[in-house]
Amino acid sequence: MNCCFFKIHKMETVAYKKVKEAKGLKVGSQAPGFSARDLKDNVFSLNSALGKGPVVLIFYRGQWCPFCNKHLKKLEQSLDKIYEKGASVVAISPEKSEFLKRTADKTKASFSLLYDEDYKIAEAFDVAFRPTKFERAIYNKILKADLKNAHSDDSQQLPIPATFIIGKDGKITWRHFNPDYKKRSTVDDIVKNIPK
Repeated sequence: MNCCFFKIHKMETVAYKKVKEAKGLKVGSQAPGFSARDLKDNVFSLNSALGKGPVVLIFYRGQWCPFCNKHLKKLEQSLDKIYEKGASVVAISPEKSEFLKRTADKTKASFSLLYDEDYKIAEAFDVAFRPTKFERAIYNKILKADLKNAHSDDSQQLPIPATFIIGKDGKITWRHFNPDYKKRSTVDDIVKNIPK
């Protein structure tokens, strides 16, 4: 007697955060240590960078986002002011290396652009969320974001474009956190809040 056996896979449902549920790490919190690859496949380590001075850490959505590109361009134009304070700058996105290169081309960014594989860094800093279906459609169709292919998986999560300043002791000394992606940290605010 021939029998057929079927394996039934239970579908996993993952509850992604909505934008209002991501709160961002607070000032005074210990920043989670991490390492990530840049667009040239070099490994950046937060702990190593903090050994040299404070770190200005910026989350951005991707090369398709005009607000992100404008923000990163402004930072690039005023990097000297940040470097004079002894700090370094790193910008993090869920986009793979080839897309990081597009960001570098569009913004002329000379600071490190990092690939946040599997959204691990954004989740550790509590800035990861999943846009609504309508927003994802706009980003993919109108802005040509290609989120499913540009990221490590097809969940299409994004980071809230937050800025954190991390002191040499690894603690967050200042942050700009606003779920409204149009509102970004200013270079002046960053410079005046870099710890000595």
